[in-house]
Amino acid sequence: MNYFSLLHQFDAGSGWRAAFTLVVCAALIPLALPLARRLGMVDHPGGRKQHDGAIPVVGGLVILISLALSYLLFEARLSTQLLTFVGGATLMVLVGQLDDLRDLHWFWRIAAQAAAALAMIFVAGVQATNLQDVLGFMGANVGLFAVPFTVFIVVGVINALNMADGVDGLAGTLSLVSLALFTGFALYSGDAAQAERLLALCAALVGFLLWNLRLPWQPRAKVFLGNGGSMLLGFAIAWTSVRLTQNPAHPVSPVLGPWTLALPLIDCVTLMFRRWRQGRSPFSADRNHMHHMLLDAGFSSTRVVVVLAGLSLLLGLGAAVALKLGVYRPLLVLVFLALLVAWYAFSSDYGRAVARLRRWTGAPDRAPLPEAQ
Repeated sequence: MNYFSLLHQFDAGSGWRAAFTLVVCAALIPLALPLARRLGMVDHPGGRKQHDGAIPVVGGLVILISLALSYLLFEARLSTQLLTFVGGATLMVLVGQLDDLRDLHWFWRIAAQAAAALAMIFVAGVQATNLQDVLGFMGANVGLFAVPFTVFIVVGVINALNMADGVDGLAGTLSLVSLALFTGFALYSGDAAQAERLLALCAALVGFLLWNLRLPWQPRAKVFLGNGGSMLLGFAIAWTSVRLTQNPAHPVSPVLGPWTLALPLIDCVTLMFRRWRQGRSPFSADRNHMHHMLLDAGFSSTRVVVVLAGLSLLLGLGAAVALKLGVYRPLLVLVFLALLVAWYAFSSDYGRAVARLRRWTGAPDRAPLPEAQ
């Protein structure tokens, strides 16, 4: 099969829509920065935050505006599903922006995420009800557990991506990888309409990353996603995952969902379980994430983004190729769990893990090793 032929499902309107969201997002960000500073919507350095100066945290808000404008201009009809998605995304951005300003208790963030998930289930009708043959047999219906299972997916993905937002460009690039993979899956399944919307969101992300990545002409990020941005993208990825894998007309295997965002999910589960074992809140903050280890091992911020995004892309594509080759689907679930256990074991001693990673970078062994926090 010629996979490039799948791109023919996109028409000229799809290209114009993607170009529109990219240009609008990229153009709005420099306009929003002075206003963000005036309103105090900035992230200050200190503690675990080691960036230079006060950086505006309006990336998520600008992405949402760009996306909403594309819906108004390019959608023939604003369906209930689409309006529900925009409503949930707006809630995520508003609560996230408030969290950036007021540092909300984790309970209120989780409550807002659960509310968006419930609207997704009961208003839009998007929920995880069938696992197909993920467990080794066809028709594995979730039944009465569909609602809590879907809420778990939404809250889990949002927080996994939020935890990955610790290096310039990392959360945005990981989101771009996940959404680009889902765009390909949508095309492969014949869902051109969903693929076009995902392409527009990917384009908006590219427009944002032009100001968020460290580039030769831009040594530091000019804008951050903020908690609103990471919650927005996490909600979009969770929505897309459920929407594509639970659509009988254009089925995508539920096995693929976690593989598109494998590294943030593995990092999130590992840290939350370790915090729970230590008697701390699973939502407490620390500096023990995957990207922190790479930074302490001598990786530059740009290299951290390239390595983690590259690995995420390889894992997602690898899972898709395995399915295409007919690999037993429960085996992919077991491999994912094996990777999770392996990372938990590798990262159990923070200093030793960093020392091992340093050998890959050539950093001097005499440099003091950091301790877990």
